[in-house]
Amino acid sequence: MPSSRAAKATAAVALTTALLVGGGAPAAWAADPDGHLTSAAALKHVDYRTWLRDVSAVVAEARPYIEERAADAGRERQAIVLDIDNSSLETDFHPFWELPTPAIADVRALVLDAHARGVAVFFVTARPGIIEPLTDWNLKRAGYPVDGLYVRSLPDLFGEVSAYKTAKRAEIEAKGYTIIANIGNNTGDLVGGHAERTFKLPDYGGKLS
Repeated sequence: MPSSRAAKATAAVALTTALLVGGGAPAAWAADPDGHLTSAAALKHVDYRTWLRDVSAVVAEARPYIEERAADAGRERQAIVLDIDNSSLETDFHPFWELPTPAIADVRALVLDAHARGVAVFFVTARPGIIEPLTDWNLKRAGYPVDGLYVRSLPDLFGEVSAYKTAKRAEIEAKGYTIIANIGNNTGDLVGGHAERTFKLPDYGGKLS
């Protein structure tokens, strides 16, 4: 069976297509404390400000490690790997029909600093390949450097997300990179090795995709 993340991604593509064809947005939509329209997070009672604070705490832990590790790179080709939804972009806190989905500011700042220090930036996402061009455009428009983007092919949609992501990190290593940090908000983003350190952003027991 496809994972719940795959089902969500497929549903999002279908609904986005419907909105583009028919126009408009769902009549009933939840609002976060800042007053702007949002999606799954508000519906699942995840507070936007609390989430940003909790993300900042993880970024504060990751930053000194990445800075120290990058300073000691020598000739080593270093990389960081990131999940996208609610790890790099504010997916569940922003209406999906309004593009581009904005970056998580603290994560973007961390990534830009790492990239400036010579660390390559790869994104490994459970999103299906059908929205790869849109995803690439959104990441770049949101201000991220993109040295590589991995999305799931059709066969991948029927496997475990964690196994798929592990395999892609192994592919990055096979290209000669040392993955110094792997960042995601779901356990499946982080298990399986092929990274020196992992940093888990909040998902509040699976409430965020």
